[in-house]
Amino acid sequence: MEMRTGQLPNIRKTFTLLAGALLAGVYTHAQVTGGQFAFEFLRMSNSPHVSALGGMSVANPGSDISLAVQNPALMRPGLHNQLQLNYNGLYAGISSSNLNYGYHVDKLNTSFAFGLQYLNYGSFTKTNTIGTEEGSFNAIDYAVSLGASRSYREHWRYGANLKFAHSALYTQRATAAMMDVGVNYYDTASMWDIGIVAKNMGVMLDRYIPENPAEPIPFDLQIGVSKRLKHVPLRLFTTIHHLYEWDIRYDNPDDQNTNTLVSTIDSNKKTKSYFTDKLFRHFIFGAEITLGDRITITGSYNVLRRRELALQTVQGIAGFSFGAGINLNKFMIHYGRSYYHIAGPYNEIGLTMRMNKLFGLGKTGERIHWNADHPDW
Repeated sequence: MEMRTGQLPNIRKTFTLLAGALLAGVYTHAQVTGGQFAFEFLRMSNSPHVSALGGMSVANPGSDISLAVQNPALMRPGLHNQLQLNYNGLYAGISSSNLNYGYHVDKLNTSFAFGLQYLNYGSFTKTNTIGTEEGSFNAIDYAVSLGASRSYREHWRYGANLKFAHSALYTQRATAAMMDVGVNYYDTASMWDIGIVAKNMGVMLDRYIPENPAEPIPFDLQIGVSKRLKHVPLRLFTTIHHLYEWDIRYDNPDDQNTNTLVSTIDSNKKTKSYFTDKLFRHFIFGAEITLGDRITITGSYNVLRRRELALQTVQGIAGFSFGAGINLNKFMIHYGRSYYHIAGPYNEIGLTMRMNKLFGLGKTGERIHWNADHPDW
């Protein structure tokens, strides 16, 4: 790996910071299981590209506006006037929609990103206490975000997203205000990218049940590292999530072996530390290869997803995700295929448009720099 003079101290400082954050998380003891937070949908991927990368990607210099929602520091002038849309059907009639848009303002030397995430859980039959039907109702969740980022010196960017989230589940309503804060280091010479982001820091504004205490919000602290190989068009990724909690292992009683003769639980199971399992549940590994600057092929492995959703008897390829993207200059099409369970994969497709290449706005466009062509990095 080649480095210019003065780069090494910066990288050392960066790794020191990341290692400190990781160690802080190691010594914080807590257990995470599903259903403990309101607005859990905020953990979902916001595009097929992100899904193909394992559902999280905070250190990816790729030219995709949806990545700027994962880490606001990834928003930059090169993503000016990109619009990304996707609509996909989940399981059991649930649909997911996402919109991501970026715009760079030269006068402010600031890049802005807008995101919309919308989940429609479908229509439900409303009944009274004795089962008589009284009509129907819908349930939805959505979040709106507005982010901004700026550069710092040669290799650094920092940014933040402000979020407003709303949930409507039958007669219960809830709203929350949140913020994401991120930092990114990217060196075009060595092709290292390092990102850190604190997600969903905020408060509940309206609770589902006003008389009850406020539900917790799904905060997360994530670090990502990626490296493009020098002589191969391949970038390797690692994302580490839930850094603020060490033990995110679900202690499932069904996993404990029993003695069939005396019907007692194996005591050795309880005394195991499961250090390796607890450690790697924080990791997502991925790789992306570019073919001729037009086609990208992506694959990833989400360890936590596999540990939680794969069956002991039939594991299949739960936890793995794959995807592909094609760059048509004015358009980019991304496809993602995620394996959560042996029940079947979840397929997504999304379209990214370069608005300034599709149409102009005449003199108005000139005033607002609609057609500006910025270098990506």
